[in-house]
Amino acid sequence: MPRGTSHRETAPRTIFQRVLDILKKSSHAVELACRDPSQVEHLASSLQLITECFRCLRNACIECSVNQNSIRNLDTIGVAVDLILLFRELRVEQESLLTAFRCGLQFLGNIASRNEDSQSIVWVHAFPELFLSCLNHPDKKIVAYSSMILFTSLNSERMKELEENLNIAIDVIEAHQKQPESEWPFLIITDHFLKSPELVKAMYAKMSNQERVTLLDLIIAKLVGDEPLTKDDIPVFLSHAELIASTFVDQCKMVLKLTSEQHADDEEALATIRLLDVLCEMTANTDLLTYLQVFPGLLERVIDLLRLIHVAGNDTANIFSSGGCVRAEGDISNMAEGFKSHLIRLIGNLCYKNKDNQDKVSELDGIPLILDSCSVDDSNPFLTQWVVYAIRNLTEDNSQNQDLIAKMEEQGLADASLLKKMGFEVEKRGDKLILKPTSDPPPL
Repeated sequence: MPRGTSHRETAPRTIFQRVLDILKKSSHAVELACRDPSQVEHLASSLQLITECFRCLRNACIECSVNQNSIRNLDTIGVAVDLILLFRELRVEQESLLTAFRCGLQFLGNIASRNEDSQSIVWVHAFPELFLSCLNHPDKKIVAYSSMILFTSLNSERMKELEENLNIAIDVIEAHQKQPESEWPFLIITDHFLKSPELVKAMYAKMSNQERVTLLDLIIAKLVGDEPLTKDDIPVFLSHAELIASTFVDQCKMVLKLTSEQHADDEEALATIRLLDVLCEMTANTDLLTYLQVFPGLLERVIDLLRLIHVAGNDTANIFSSGGCVRAEGDISNMAEGFKSHLIRLIGNLCYKNKDNQDKVSELDGIPLILDSCSVDDSNPFLTQWVVYAIRNLTEDNSQNQDLIAKMEEQGLADASLLKKMGFEVEKRGDKLILKPTSDPPPL
């Protein structure tokens, strides 16, 4: 068939009827092979015919609504989906089968592209069986093409059906986990899933911890991406913030498992670490910050966890110990090393221009804890950076906290050289101690 769009539109309906007839006839051989495995060896010619039929239909649909409508009205979509489902039943590893499989999915993707009527029919026939069959297929192209069909067909109403078929949504997460370079699973998650707080909440409850980390990574990618959250995104991400914050408050002590050598790769603890990373990025967004600053129990739990990790790191050599102590290897060590830094960063964010939280940190003895974290692990510039940030936010327009740090320095509880390194110095004016910025504050 000619490749030009103008030539495609001149194709008579009778051609598509003949192609469909060939497709139906050839599919009988596939049905027979599904029932009788001894017939698989005779499939070669039928698979070749099926492939050419799908190629013809696939090419005819490219940017041509006239052909899309003609082919759809012949009920070709139903025949194609039934045939693809038969392919998954065939227990053979033939390149000819994979080629036919891929071409069939490409046809469904092309006929649904920019055509709402075709999308509806594809959805009716394909959901949920085709997606359940293809999204976890070992062939990368089959996963990519079935993801393309799902992305093209989804809308707000069909998202509700996904909530009742969570395995499909989780398969998409797993597909992105296995093939992060593949565009379609990524787009399904960012353009559809993350716009549905109900779906995300239902998925999170059912996913493995590895899958949760993958989802949380994509939430971070959305938060720190080149395009800022839109006005429409904010209410959705406030719902995500509630899920993330409540889960962290309930489960954050799971990270203490990493202090034990036999749990050095505990996936539940690693998911908790990623929850903290998301909270740090969410509180860096002014639209989400005010909500999280008053989230029940969040600030208290962060300070409590910082204290527990600080004590555990000082008591024994473990993954949370300061530089020079025994550490696990690889990504786990990197994430754990940043965990204390991010706890302090989150405290700093939650105290930004919020006197209630500044005072709460002081009441919970959080300021000495933060300063001590920095003096113990002075070799970690990343940690020092966030300690500086947190102390600045804790003392901004807060004379009570400024006085506290000044008295700590006088009593020898706060290292003067450490304060200077952080951009502060204590000056005595009469009977009063003043904490003030140095003339050359350190860069953040």
